[in-house]
Amino acid sequence: MLDGFFVRALLAGIGVAIVAGPLGCFIVWRRLAYFGDTLSHAALLGVALALLLEVNVTLAVFVVSAAIALALVALQRRATLSGDALLGLLAHSSLAIGLVCLAFMSWVRMDLMGLLFGDVLAVSDIDVALIWVGGACVLAVLAFIWRPLFAATVSRDLAQAEGLQPDRANLVFMLLMAAVIAISMKIVGVMLITALLLIPAAAARRFAATPEHMAALAALAGAIAVVAGLFASLQWDTPSGPSIVVAALVLFLLSLLPLHARSARN
Repeated sequence: MLDGFFVRALLAGIGVAIVAGPLGCFIVWRRLAYFGDTLSHAALLGVALALLLEVNVTLAVFVVSAAIALALVALQRRATLSGDALLGLLAHSSLAIGLVCLAFMSWVRMDLMGLLFGDVLAVSDIDVALIWVGGACVLAVLAFIWRPLFAATVSRDLAQAEGLQPDRANLVFMLLMAAVIAISMKIVGVMLITALLLIPAAAARRFAATPEHMAALAALAGAIAVVAGLFASLQWDTPSGPSIVVAALVLFLLSLLPLHARSARN
């Protein structure tokens, strides 16, 4: 019989994985891993501002992550720096500002390790409800913009010519990323969010026949990684967030095995 906190952890982790899988596919297709890192680093600044202003942490993280995404769009249009240079500037600046703000708030006691690497075992019923309701909204919006977003991934000019408004789809995608980071920060932490977005999608890529198939497989791989990681954490008393990421990495490594070797083993 599993304890209530462990059941909540499973539900929360699986909920995040189901949402992160399809979004992670676009990260893989568009080579946006550094963009995910930038938004996840900005989450720490959101936490600092939430504590300073005494507002909801999830809301503050979403607002800050969304602001960083919009700032990136604005800077790309005006600045002469390359995209990766801008991402590096925003990522490290927001992370540093967040840490400095936390250092000045001496009256606040915070589990920095839990913030950086997650504490899925501490999620509450409200957290679980937020993850599933928020995740359902994210998936609904993603399904709505799937066609223009995928067309823009293949060819922005072609999507523009077909009147699919790729710029609007890209902006909505960035906001969806901010929402996922806000609701998943407590699961795997600021430093490991991008891994949960990226690794299951990378593991699913080899087996997918269509983009939609890859999105479904990425969600499934993420859910398997969550379950395996949490049970491994329970068995060997290891940190839950990193254990989930390690389980996802094992799935990715297994996906690299030659297909005939897997067939022979089965």
